[in-house]
Amino acid sequence: MNVPDPRNVPDPQAHRSTDPDPARTPDLEPGGGVAPGSTPPDSGTTSGLSAPEPRTRNRFPPTGILTIAAVVIIVIVFLVAIVGILM
Repeated sequence: MNVPDPRNVPDPQAHRSTDPDPARTPDLEPGGGVAPGSTPPDSGTTSGLSAPEPRTRNRFPPTGILTIAAVVIIVIVFLVAIVGILM
């Protein structure tokens, strides 16, 4: 008996469409139209988030405050140095 190798048998669902089968879709008229007031089923989709989004904080981080303070101090030092050079 000649038994096919299971590794060479094509997967029947490998090329299966995610669109609904027109023969099994309710309210589908010949030619592909739908009856007035009917909505055909939507195709399968993979959109959306895969994991929940983390909650955002509503406060400014302490490192941001320190960074702004450091920039302000550096600007003041440069302004004092420029005024000292010009006078």
